[in-house]
Amino acid sequence: MSLKTARSIADYQFGVGVGEKVFPDGCDVSYRRTGTIRKVSKDGVDIAYLRVKDGLFTLSIIGGRRVLESTPYPENRVVVLNEVGDFIRDGKTAFAKHVVELDPEIRAGMEVVVVDEDDNLLATGKTTLSYKEIKLFEKGAAVEVRSGVDR
Repeated sequence: MSLKTARSIADYQFGVGVGEKVFPDGCDVSYRRTGTIRKVSKDGVDIAYLRVKDGLFTLSIIGGRRVLESTPYPENRVVVLNEVGDFIRDGKTAFAKHVVELDPEIRAGMEVVVVDEDDNLLATGKTTLSYKEIKLFEKGAAVEVRSGVDR
């Protein structure tokens, strides 16, 4: 496994062509004892971590920023109200009632970036609901935030 493998996984997960932008040349790939990818970093800063259970990446804030910059709005995004931005930036859960827009391709368990209405990065995390459920529900968590910009 190599940087090419990491880019292929990112292309599958976030969209074709995203892998090369998220993991540019010069990235370091760390491995587990089993030979699978543990994480990808550049200049000592972690970009993404590979989940063992499904073989997909979780994103650091740097990784989230790179996904955000390399995909058109609203791909891979959950957009929340500006007034809850500070709450989510601190690493708190994004609730369905605060979501104003999101990528129609979102499924439950998908790694996403959470942004405010001005497309500013707030956090990265995993969706707990699908697109239809987030649009329909007035209660409940939409995204379990892993990393907030200020956390």
